[in-house]
Amino acid sequence: MSDRIRIAMVAGEASGDLLASHLIAAIRRRLPETDFYGIGGPKMQAAGFDVRFPAEKLAVRGYAEVLRHYREITAIRRCLLDDLLAAPPRAFIGVDAPDFNLQLEKRMKARGTPAIHYVSPSVWAWRGGRIRGIAQSVSHMLALFPFEEEIYRRNNIPVSYVGHPLADVIPLDVNRPALREKLGIPQDQLVFALLPGSRQSELQYLADTFIETARRLHRRFPQARFLVPLATRETRDLFELALYRLSAQNLPVTRLFGHAHDAMGAADGVLVASGTATLEAALLKKPMVIAYRMSPWSWRLMRRMKYQPWVGLPNILSGRFVVPEFLQDEAIPDNLAQALGNLVEDPETCRRIAATFASLHLQLRLNSAERAADAILPYLADRAAAWNPAPQVA
Repeated sequence: MSDRIRIAMVAGEASGDLLASHLIAAIRRRLPETDFYGIGGPKMQAAGFDVRFPAEKLAVRGYAEVLRHYREITAIRRCLLDDLLAAPPRAFIGVDAPDFNLQLEKRMKARGTPAIHYVSPSVWAWRGGRIRGIAQSVSHMLALFPFEEEIYRRNNIPVSYVGHPLADVIPLDVNRPALREKLGIPQDQLVFALLPGSRQSELQYLADTFIETARRLHRRFPQARFLVPLATRETRDLFELALYRLSAQNLPVTRLFGHAHDAMGAADGVLVASGTATLEAALLKKPMVIAYRMSPWSWRLMRRMKYQPWVGLPNILSGRFVVPEFLQDEAIPDNLAQALGNLVEDPETCRRIAATFASLHLQLRLNSAERAADAILPYLADRAAAWNPAPQVA
């Protein structure tokens, strides 16, 4: 029998890749003899993760988008599940991607393998009925936000509130002048950061809108500069194609491969697609405008099932509209440019936003990867269980 502990993990997009990489490092500090494998991205791979399938394969959002990739996604899940059942790991950790991971977790839990889910599905925002399926699938939930803990305790699901890893990574005070110097930007120049999403499907719906917004902002602020960090080569290609299609190559746009925190930290205002990047912008204390578009069919379903008036994490966590949101048909360049331009011209509003986000940062800053590893360690105590799966029923 091998002395090494095997942990399977699945992360389905850039934010999950980051969370998982920190967790891998925290577990390895306690148990150096641990091997991690499954579905992951470049940050997990850099942490020593064995990538069987790339996380990019799962990075689609919206019902219509998922349906287009349904066969490929289900084939990946079936292949991974076969491997997991043939040689069960000591634990399975699903990082976000609930529609993909909860089915795997249910099968693994039924076979006696601890199934840990890192990042609570948004049952507090929409599709609250999922909590019953989560109870059947998950051995332990690791929650990133404080209000989530009570939801799971109320439903008798083991849970640990661990805080948010981004609140640990991002400094409480951002050195804006140093970031501008790093990026070669004059200290007195007006700068906007544009983050149209980390998924290819998001770029397909938002790239044109963000570019046209930049065009309007540039007419209003002729000396402005635009920073566009893009997570993958595929999303960068899509953005460059949109620039060409819209004949916008003359806009003062600097495309960055990654470096999202640098871009937002150096900026005066941020235009950002709804998702984890909105929380990053909040932790960087930046005024922002949140936008999102998806297929009309996906939007109709989402709108019927959501419970709250907000979709952006900064507003959800604050319980109010701290920053503007424009969704679907309202996410048009005129609206976005006017709202963002008005924000950067209002220093008092920017100060209030920064103060709200500073309080939020302190609330979420709990050394989360270490707390998550502490919650997982009890499930790794009996190594022999990894090699004694429950017998198959004929």
